[in-house]
Formats: sequence, structure tokens, C-alpha cells
Amino acid sequence: MKLKQSIALVTGASSGIGQVTAEKLTMAGYKVYGTSRRGAQLDQRAFEMLTLDVTSDASAREVVSELIRREGRLDLLVNNAGFGIAPAAAEESSLSQAQAIFDTNFFGIVRMTQAVVPQMRQQRSGRIINIGSVLGFLPMPYMALYSATKHAVAGYSEALDHELRTMGIRVSVVEPAYINTPFDANLMQPDAPLELYRDIRAGVERRVKEVLQGADGPEVVADMVVAAAMADRPKIRYTPGLANRMRLLRRFAPAGVLDAGVRKDLRLEA
Repeated sequence: MKLKQSIALVTGASSGIGQVTAEKLTMAGYKVYGTSRRGAQLDQRAFEMLTLDVTSDASAREVVSELIRREGRLDLLVNNAGFGIAPAAAEESSLSQAQAIFDTNFFGIVRMTQAVVPQMRQQRSGRIINIGSVLGFLPMPYMALYSATKHAVAGYSEALDHELRTMGIRVSVVEPAYINTPFDANLMQPDAPLELYRDIRAGVERRVKEVLQGADGPEVVADMVVAAAMADRPKIRYTPGLANRMRLLRRFAPAGVLDAGVRKDLRLEA
């Protein structure tokens, strides 16, 4: 994985974590292809952009086939594409909205993984790094659906690593906490809002914006992706910055203390 010009594919690379990750991998010596629904951008980038819709089986297969046609191999897949729903009660999102977020955040990873694994098996080498979230091990109230997708990503990643390890392929999940990126400015609004949650929803949203103002930038995630990609013995889970402290709290703090801390931080009634 440390060979110069190893080939990397980064989904959701038009901005935020994906863009910075693609840039950092390029600086580390990878030849990087980024993806977005819009494909090539007018602005100058250090990596080429391809058009990809991770909710489409055909699109996933076509992008990977095109990359293999050009390069003959694929050494690293970074599954970053995803979206979130603005803070809201779970029942404020319709079933179709719940299905939509899973189709991108979880099944998008499954599609891309299924598209690249045959090539990596043939090579007997490869890395897959999935961008999860601290909410994948510490669920946040009023972010239930997003938390559920990231729990699914974490479980899938860990199981997949065990399955593919003997074939020379390693899988890791990077689980950051709050990251200050454009992702957080473009959250989907709940499509079935209820009046009784209006004030709570607004309060949680204000608190999230406060925290984001002092949050780490996408570089902290990108640096960890590069470290995981180039590690001789990669870990299954990586928790950059604040997320590492939250993982320790999840593991060692008494359940009641952690529960109270979550509610206090979000300024919810006990």
C-alpha cells in the first residue's frame, strides 16, 4: 500500500472530508480519483473527478470498471459519500426518508464494496476505509436515523474485515465526532415535522451549531484515513480527536452517568 502511485477512489469528494482526503492521499503518493453526482468540476483539483451515484447499482459498477480499465488495479476505496438529516425526532421523518438515508449512507457503501472486492481479491491486496461517525457507537437523540446508518456501517465494516483479511484485503472504519464542514450546512430537513417537537428540535439544532463552531476541520479525518491506508497493520476502528475521548467514555463511564451527560450536553430535560 506504500508503493508510489497506488490507485485510490474516494466517493463524495467534491467538498469537505472527501475533498480533503483526496488531496491528502494525492500528497501521500496515491493517484486519486474522486467522485460526486456532478462528476468533473470547473475548479482545478489535484485529482480527477468521476460521476457516481452511490444509490445506483449500475453507476457503482460503471465507475469501478472505468477505473480498472484505465489503471488495471485499485488499491484503496474510501467510502465517504453520505448525507444527514437536520436534528429532528425519529417520527418526524417518513419511511421513505428513512429508506433514502440508508440507501446512500449504508447501501451505497455495500454497492461500492461489492464493485471493488472482485478486483482486490484478484490482486490479493487492497484497503477499504469507510467513513462512519461517533454516532455509530454513541447514538444522539434527535439524530436517530443518521445514528442507525452509522451503526450499520460500523457493524458491516468489522464483519467484512474478518471475511476479507485472508485475501489480503483490510477494512477499517473512521468514526469522527463533530467536524466543521459544508456537510453540516446542507442537512436534509425532516419531511414529517410535528408541532410538539418544534421547540426541542430548534434547541438541539442551536446546540449543534454552537459545537460545530469550535469543531475540528476535515483535516483531522483525512490524516487518519491516510494513516489507516498506509499502516502495515491497520486497525478496524479509528476515532480521531474528540471521538477518541467519547469512545473511552462509552467504554468506561457508568451507563447512568453517560446518559445524563448526553442529555445535559444537548440541554434536554432529565
